[in-house]
Amino acid sequence: MPLSPEIERRALRAALENAVGHGGEARAGPVVARLLASDPTLRPLAEEVRSFVSETIASIRGLPPAELDDRLAALGGPEPSKAAAPRSEGGTFPELPGAKPGAVVLRMAPFPNGVLHIGHGRLLYVNDYYRTRYRGKLLLVFDDTIGSEEKRPAPEFFDLIQGDCELAGVKPDAVYYKSDQIPAHYPWARRVIERGGAYVCVCPADRLRENRAAGRACPERAQTPTETLEGWEKMLGGAYAAGEAVLRLRTDLADPDPAFRDRVLFRISDLEHPRVGRKYRVWPMLEFAWAVGDVELGVTHVLRGKELVIEDRMQRYIWDLLGIQGPPFLHWGLLRVREAKVSKSKSNREVQSGLYDGWADPRTWSLRSLDRRGISMEALREFILSFGLSLSDIEVAAETLYAENRKRIDATTVRRAFVADPVRVDVEGYPFDLATTTLANHPDRPELGSREVRAGPSFYLARRDLAAHPGEEVRLKDLANIALPAAIDGPGPIRATFLERENRRIPRLQWVGVDGAVPVDLLEAEGAHVRGLAERAVAGARPRDILQFERVGFVRVDADWAPGSEPARVVYGHP
Repeated sequence: MPLSPEIERRALRAALENAVGHGGEARAGPVVARLLASDPTLRPLAEEVRSFVSETIASIRGLPPAELDDRLAALGGPEPSKAAAPRSEGGTFPELPGAKPGAVVLRMAPFPNGVLHIGHGRLLYVNDYYRTRYRGKLLLVFDDTIGSEEKRPAPEFFDLIQGDCELAGVKPDAVYYKSDQIPAHYPWARRVIERGGAYVCVCPADRLRENRAAGRACPERAQTPTETLEGWEKMLGGAYAAGEAVLRLRTDLADPDPAFRDRVLFRISDLEHPRVGRKYRVWPMLEFAWAVGDVELGVTHVLRGKELVIEDRMQRYIWDLLGIQGPPFLHWGLLRVREAKVSKSKSNREVQSGLYDGWADPRTWSLRSLDRRGISMEALREFILSFGLSLSDIEVAAETLYAENRKRIDATTVRRAFVADPVRVDVEGYPFDLATTTLANHPDRPELGSREVRAGPSFYLARRDLAAHPGEEVRLKDLANIALPAAIDGPGPIRATFLERENRRIPRLQWVGVDGAVPVDLLEAEGAHVRGLAERAVAGARPRDILQFERVGFVRVDADWAPGSEPARVVYGHP
């Protein structure tokens, strides 16, 4: 269906805006997302919009900046920023306070000890939504300050996370590493000390916990700024061993939240860092690193989960102490997919042990695993954005995501026959002229064509189906009716009897002809491998093809499967 001239005009305007904001290199993903988000009536035309935007971007690629500006001006200039239309669940995307188009700077700050998973969806897509809406910048800032022995940055995740962003269609405008900026944190610490806001504490950890819980000051809290500076220089100079001293923020010991009482700002660690080795021993805690980085990098708004409220307080406390106006915070609530059991630490253990099939194992619910299952990042983006910037915690069934993906792939996905735990069935009296049959590749899309399928007289049927219909008349789907024997035991083959071709209202069973059957290994979402047989056409599939196994669901051919090898390896996506 062709797009109207008005929609084409809006798409051209959005593409030119994106090109102007990105040095002449427009990106189709954000342009399409913006158009669909601003006008829900375009969603049924998503493919047409995507195709037109891609063609438009190709036509303006390489134009000098002045010409891009002129063309945009001729269309009325940048589209005024406005609140997004309400989305499902009543979610909306409010204006960012004080935001100016072209001047907004946002940041994503993952800790590099795992890949990005479905739980990071809001981090990616809400930030990217506002980046596009305000023609701003989005920074990827690795929070790779040294962690504990149990929680440490790992070298492989720096590249893996950047790959995840690329997979998600969210390309950061710049990438930073906290480990490159450690010396920049030390002058900030000195300023906090000079204002009387911190002290060097040498209390053992257990005594410290007792003091904080009781609201009791440790002896070092009485230090003057001069004494604290001396202790701070000793920390930097190596006078203390790891764990012997920390720099602690001086807050209210009567604060209702014990966790906010005199929190640690810096600690000493001899752990080796994957990027800078042992170059630094005094490391900032994440809250202090954020307080510094959000100002030094020019971040204008911080968007993150509401569980980080205490981190908000820490940053504001430090900024207020130093007389700095930091960026405002906006939060989203927890979005939990009911079936997704997400745990970075558990996934890490299972991947390292070999129990999981790498980071794309479906049980990780990583972005890589969703892609491996054939769930598009466009579907994930729409799913995430449908909840808006809501503070409410939301639990939703995975079917909501699957339905979004199904809308994108159902009309273009060919059907194929697959039988799990197959049993051979020989049909007596089977007609010779039904040895082959022609089946549509899609029941509602004749343009997808058809394929010739080898049929009887011998078939593979699922053991579960046979056990459910002993002695009954059943229909081999789209083919013929047969009578099953009353006793169905053992490995087979079993004998059935041909009845007629007429399509009667009797149980329908999925079948695969014995001649040309292809062995298949189907990896399920919970990690189990199901062995079965599929029709011959599956052997011609290519890596990453999406198929629909009839009566099973959508599957994706594994990316590293060698075409023609056995078994064909596929991964279950969803019903």
